[in-house]
Amino acid sequence: MSDDSTVHSNPLRSAPNLLTLLRICMAPFLVAAILEDHYLLSFVLFVAAGLTDALDGLLARILKQRSMLGHYLDPVADKLLLSTIFLVLLHKSLIPITVTVLVFGRDVGILLVAAILYAAVGRREFYPSIFGKANTLAQITAVAAVLLHQLTAAYWVACFRKFALDATMVLTVASGLHYAWLASHRGGAPPGNGRAGGPNSGPMNGPANGAVAK
Repeated sequence: MSDDSTVHSNPLRSAPNLLTLLRICMAPFLVAAILEDHYLLSFVLFVAAGLTDALDGLLARILKQRSMLGHYLDPVADKLLLSTIFLVLLHKSLIPITVTVLVFGRDVGILLVAAILYAAVGRREFYPSIFGKANTLAQITAVAAVLLHQLTAAYWVACFRKFALDATMVLTVASGLHYAWLASHRGGAPPGNGRAGGPNSGPMNGPANGAVAK
């Protein structure tokens, strides 16, 4: 049996999906490092997780190892990692409660709208918008800035942290409103044909058909 046929028969063995699974497996170690105040380790782990997010989509395009599992798994991995870290950082009083409430409120709202669209019109496509991608990138940057601020008290790091958290709040609201607007205009549109729209949908990658918007 060829490698390509093996990948298609078992999508878990494709390189992009393995990287996504690795990112999910890193979450508990990252959380433990933050809870135990090992901020250097947590910063390194988070950067490594971010690299896997950037690489999985790139490898999916280069190796042509695209799968429906990847379309669902990649955004789930991002949400799991970021949402968990935001909760832990809030628990450690490292970020304002407003940021965490906005992030979770937006995600819950998107999931509810996606469920309603699917139940009402059978629409599974809920593509990530440019605001959603920018928001995911802002969240990643904010977490990195908060962790870096625990390693150094440099003035530029403090300014960078504040800017990243402010950008996260603004983009969270903007992307949430944009998704609400898209949902109101697309709710009556016929569902798509189910074709795969691209490789795993990291913040720098294309939209994933059927995947939860970021």
